[in-house]
Amino acid sequence: MMRCPNCGSKDIGKIGSHQFYCWSCFIELTVNGEKMSVYQVEEDGTLSSLDDLFFDEPIPAPIHANGM
Repeated sequence: MMRCPNCGSKDIGKIGSHQFYCWSCFIELTVNGEKMSVYQVEEDGTLSSLDDLFFDEPIPAPIHANGM
């Protein structure tokens, strides 16, 4: 059974073929194979990614045009 990565609740509903919704903390989850993405549903219905809060992936170093 799936648990919400935000609140740990099992109160998850399926809203699409790979989309789920947590009824406890009101976030949307998308699962594609082994990859999960987490979104906050905004007042206007758009989704804002919360992946940077939940998944620690290294951020590539910036590339400087002047070679430094």
